[in-house]
Amino acid sequence: MWHRLMLLLLALALSAPAHAQEETAPSLYRHPLAEDLRNLQSARGYGLGGAWRALGVGAEAGTGNPAALAAFHTYRIELTGTWDWVGKDASGMVAVADSSTSVLAGGVTYQLVTLGKGPQRATAHINTVSMALPLADSLLIGVSTRYLLLRGARQANAVTGDAGILFRPSEAFALGVSGHNLIGTGNPELTRYYSAHAGVLAGLLTVAADVRADFETYKRTTFTYSGGVEYVLGQSFPIRAGYTWNGFTRASELGVGIGLLTPGGGLDLAYHHDFGGERGRLIALTFKVQVR
Repeated sequence: MWHRLMLLLLALALSAPAHAQEETAPSLYRHPLAEDLRNLQSARGYGLGGAWRALGVGAEAGTGNPAALAAFHTYRIELTGTWDWVGKDASGMVAVADSSTSVLAGGVTYQLVTLGKGPQRATAHINTVSMALPLADSLLIGVSTRYLLLRGARQANAVTGDAGILFRPSEAFALGVSGHNLIGTGNPELTRYYSAHAGVLAGLLTVAADVRADFETYKRTTFTYSGGVEYVLGQSFPIRAGYTWNGFTRASELGVGIGLLTPGGGLDLAYHHDFGGERGRLIALTFKVQVR
């Protein structure tokens, strides 16, 4: 009897580390807390697979590369809503940008986000104020300040900021770099990361690419790659498709979208499909007003 009891205890001792490894290994391929607040964008951005920071077309440009606010001389207002029926996450965004009143472009964005399910649910209020200035016809710089208030299962009350540069040798090409959450806060939702991005705007065709590098969320460097394409049918109906390889989840993400352009604005609809992580299924809708 004693030898059977010893064998049972030995088996349990050997199986415990294996069980712990099974529990922790998959966590390496889930979204970290920081990723929950990094991919908040308009429906156009989701349709382009997250490759939008170099374009500077939307009012939410200040939350990506703030220098892109000054890329076009317009006054823009946008209202965006998203819903992920798998992860039960939802968000709303109001963004206003003005790059036509003066040389110094400015933007204000408010985002309300609910994250998680049941007792893990949290609510985030994110306020971003951005400014951009053309140093020359082809070189733009920008900065933004972000205030995060997070309540619920996760807590945060912090201020951080972004900075970016955008190089536009012509109206058809843009190349930029940006740093995000540059002011350390100690919050896992606001870890620092960097982005390099490019965009080609050739008439009715837009092609964009974005690479994000995170050096501190994990002990390894994590890269996320995004690319997207948009084509406007009949001058009024943009169709979009984009792809992301997420370095955190080691999985693919697909975005598709359609839109309607009018002389004073329009609307965009997008669907985002996550093949890894929480396997999210997100739909986004954006209403926009634009005055040149």
